[in-house]
Amino acid sequence: MLKRHWFKALAILAVALAASGAQAQEVSLKFHTFMAPGSNVWVNMLLPWMEKVSKESGGRIKFQQFPAMQLGGTPPQLYDQVKDGVVDVVWTLPGYSAGRFPSVEVFELPFMMTSAEAAARALWDYTGNQGRADFKDVHVIATHTHGPGYLHTREKQVKSLADLKGMKIRGPTRVATKAVAALGATPVGMPLPQIPESLNKGVIDGAMLPWEVVPSIKVQEIVKFHTETDPKAPALYTSVFILAMNKAKYDALPADLKKVIDNNSGAETSVFLGRTQEAGDGPGRKSAQDRKNTIYVMPAAEVEQWRKATEPVIAEWIKDMDGKNYNGKALVDAARALMVKYTK
Repeated sequence: MLKRHWFKALAILAVALAASGAQAQEVSLKFHTFMAPGSNVWVNMLLPWMEKVSKESGGRIKFQQFPAMQLGGTPPQLYDQVKDGVVDVVWTLPGYSAGRFPSVEVFELPFMMTSAEAAARALWDYTGNQGRADFKDVHVIATHTHGPGYLHTREKQVKSLADLKGMKIRGPTRVATKAVAALGATPVGMPLPQIPESLNKGVIDGAMLPWEVVPSIKVQEIVKFHTETDPKAPALYTSVFILAMNKAKYDALPADLKKVIDNNSGAETSVFLGRTQEAGDGPGRKSAQDRKNTIYVMPAAEVEQWRKATEPVIAEWIKDMDGKNYNGKALVDAARALMVKYTK
């Protein structure tokens, strides 16, 4: 009888120790991105997110930090790196892989977004519904966009559609490069890190960029001119970003650590990222002003001409999506309705 009680006590102790071990489990996550260590995205968005997660886990979630593609590969390969478990968490731009994430491209269509906060809320809702299939291979933590995208040109000020003719302009995504072509310029697609060298060598005459990223790659030191659209109108373009984790790594987390990740995911995390990225636009713009660069704000009438010129891009996108067994118009209508809802 005593022996039976002894074995029972040992079994209870073993269960308690196992539970204690699970509770005390520490996890190290490799975080990889293409952004530079001095960039607004890294310093004010991604580092604070990692610090918050670590703090709320009681230090049991730790991050190995690798900005600027320090683990190798190219920016378009980041999604596969996290999907395949080469790294554990990435922040990346899905549009670097042209056509691979078709439904979320709707937010990159010309004159779709109004503000990064509204776009973050709209995109999170959309990604959980119409865009769910795009990111089925990863655990999505947040989705958002940057603030309004503008034109930054080296030797020639752009004030009208006519000024763009013959110019080679960098676009970040498939949709953005189609918009560049519709506006009369020659589109050149390339990831962010390639822009400074391409501008210096004359491979491109200008680039589509939000203000916040300009100082991190020193664009204000290479170009002389910047063209903004009327701030009351929707933006010329934006880009979609995703913060994602390897599915197997997330699934293997103890329940309490999984909850920490969940508490730092979703709509509010998406809004934090989008709002913080857009908050970097002011300092980015000031970096150009400090160098006495010329900033031109297009009036509403000219912006309307640009909007009309890019209407075929939207029509072509709808047709393209229909050919991929999506309802293209329904996706555009859904995204627009969400933008209206959250802009209000």
